[in-house]
Amino acid sequence: MGKLRLGIIGAGGIAVGRHLPAFQKLHDKVTLQAVQDIDETRARQVADRFSISDVFTEYHDMFHKVDAVVICTPNKFHSEIAVAALQHGVHVFCEKPMAITTDECREMMEAADKAGKVLTIGYHYRFMQESRAAKAIVDEGDIGKPIVARVKALRRRKVPGWGVFTNKSLQGGGSLIDYGCHFLDLAMWLMGNPDPVEISGATYNELSRTPGLVNEWGKVDHSTFDVDDHATAYIKFSNGSSLLFETSWAANVKEDIESVSISGTNGGLEVFPLEIYQEKNGMLLNSEPYWLPGEEDPGIPQAEAFVNSCLGQSEVLVKPEQALQVSHIIESIYQSNVSREKYSKGMKR
Repeated sequence: MGKLRLGIIGAGGIAVGRHLPAFQKLHDKVTLQAVQDIDETRARQVADRFSISDVFTEYHDMFHKVDAVVICTPNKFHSEIAVAALQHGVHVFCEKPMAITTDECREMMEAADKAGKVLTIGYHYRFMQESRAAKAIVDEGDIGKPIVARVKALRRRKVPGWGVFTNKSLQGGGSLIDYGCHFLDLAMWLMGNPDPVEISGATYNELSRTPGLVNEWGKVDHSTFDVDDHATAYIKFSNGSSLLFETSWAANVKEDIESVSISGTNGGLEVFPLEIYQEKNGMLLNSEPYWLPGEEDPGIPQAEAFVNSCLGQSEVLVKPEQALQVSHIIESIYQSNVSREKYSKGMKR
């Protein structure tokens, strides 16, 4: 195969802001061949901006023109489009989350296996410099066996006031499935993707249902807000390790917090910024790396990893079975919250 002919499905912000600029830089390996969007005007504007030759309003019509696609649609359509592309023999990069339900995730995996084509998911936090360095540290055994991970992904009053982020029917949820999923994936990856065996969680949307919410990222219609703006969870794994998790679009905190830390048997680390905590020569030491490997923009190595895997030069970094784990945890947190609410109502009777 020569250059990979790439198609973009969904010409919205994530396609224009991250994926198209990244793949455009890989012009020696990639041809930006086609773009599809139900809004033809928007699709043509994006095509003109990125010198893309073919424009479609129906994604099926694209498949005979491309070798691979990047799916940038609302979550509801991820599985449907991915399965259709794979059945046509087209490699798939799908934006996160993999799908709304684990059943949909499994359908995607089955289609990829049957077609023998690449399927990967856009968890770009794995490609950050700090994340890749942290993964090397953990894999080399520098902190020993990971025991406890702590994750905080908190934004102060930054509910997305645009697009369909607060539309449950299209997205499947709010802050957990949109934002927290990145940090669940990163923590799981750093820990070696252990199997979750017990998941307890709670979700909230009280703040964003308050009339006149002070919000930095646009206006929020409190009357139609039906997704979570805050979620917490406790997860236990088959190897005995555990994960403490909290995410929010609208937390009442001093400032935004993005924190992934792991305590192991021989040491610990914090990912953002990368710090390592160890015992050495009878002393407790903290260290910060003076240099981090890789591209500063995670979109570029993410795009390159997908292209190389499609060309048979490497394996994908984000494997579909790992993305399925994340979706299973998210689905279980939502289910746990429903069970908690039913129990609370039963106790009040």
